[in-house]
Amino acid sequence: MSRTSPHRHLHTPELSRRGLLKTAGGLTAALAVGGSAAVLTGSTADAAPATFTHPGMLHNWGDINRAKVRAAAGNDPWLSGWNRLTANSHSQSTWTPRPTATIIRGGDGQNYPQLYNDIHAAYQNALRWHVGGTAANGDCAVRILNAWSSTLTEITGNADRYLAAGLYGWQFANVAELMRGYAGFDLNRFKTMMLNVFYPLNDRFLREHNDACITNYWANWDLCNMASIMAIGILCDDGAKYDQAVNYFKNGGGNGAIRRAVPFLYSNVEGYDLGQWQESGRDQAHSIMGMGQMGALCEMAWNQGDDLYSYDGRRFMKAAQYVAKYNLGMNVPFTTYTWGSGQNCAQQSQTVISSASRGQVRPVWAMLHYHYNRRLYLDDRYISQMCFSVAPEGGGGDYGSTSGGFDQLGFGTLMYAK
Repeated sequence: MSRTSPHRHLHTPELSRRGLLKTAGGLTAALAVGGSAAVLTGSTADAAPATFTHPGMLHNWGDINRAKVRAAAGNDPWLSGWNRLTANSHSQSTWTPRPTATIIRGGDGQNYPQLYNDIHAAYQNALRWHVGGTAANGDCAVRILNAWSSTLTEITGNADRYLAAGLYGWQFANVAELMRGYAGFDLNRFKTMMLNVFYPLNDRFLREHNDACITNYWANWDLCNMASIMAIGILCDDGAKYDQAVNYFKNGGGNGAIRRAVPFLYSNVEGYDLGQWQESGRDQAHSIMGMGQMGALCEMAWNQGDDLYSYDGRRFMKAAQYVAKYNLGMNVPFTTYTWGSGQNCAQQSQTVISSASRGQVRPVWAMLHYHYNRRLYLDDRYISQMCFSVAPEGGGGDYGSTSGGFDQLGFGTLMYAK
């Protein structure tokens, strides 16, 4: 078993926050565990809430208010996170969007950096509006959202189009969630874009996997599309889509499903339980990326009352500990990983963990540390070390200009420190 401090409360492995709220009874109990009146109407632990909580994706009102109060008071680490945000060129209210009707990722004519740069500018301006209260930043975020929802009609390219639809789908929906109700934001038109441009690709990938063997694509391909479907479900108050993402996480056939994403478990390795990540034999950049993609999915579910973080005996935590430990320069066990590839499921195997991109810095760890350690009071030794070794976290534009630096929205130090 993982180590825990003897005086700290250990949550049960598959805690349903919504189930806890229902049994606790009353609004007072709901607020005491960080919920809201809305989540009390949820029906079962495995179904979408009857009433969605807003904002309820990567950030809830508690996150926003804490960051606002702490940064204004000059308290660290929030102030350091805030300074990282305001120094980023994407967070400036003068950002000019560059919407286009067709986004291409993969193959000829690629132009997708236009989309991810604008999404991250919108997100960072949305954070500055919420935390700093500057109307110019809120106006800028809405200007970007409206420009794209009035222009974008298609995402295309080679197989990478599914990555674009997944990654930029959940990220874009998160910005819209933050700006919900802001004067001048055309939320309905934005929802239409998400439903017509992003969701069909997300859904098609999980169902068809680009006509390849279901295990051909790495975990991140499934995960970003699952996260997009969940985010669109929350944004549009669509329980069926939300449930689609949750059900795939638990029982899907592709590598994004939790037991396929973490195929091997190791108990009590130097005192901690570890889980081998599906992409560990590929490289560490994509393994760390996976922490951000699955983390985003789990955080969004958490804010709607579902504890995917702890699902299946905290399987994801064990994987995050594994990835963090290896990328801190320590050794981890590795079991030969074999999968079917291509259209005919030709067998391939990886016999050793990959050291490629070992130690790469991505802003994915704060979300995980502040959940497992500060919400659940668990000993997350390696996640914690990784979190503080890369703090304060920045966001898009702080980690290079290529797409890998924009695979996660970042700023976890500012938004999750507790």
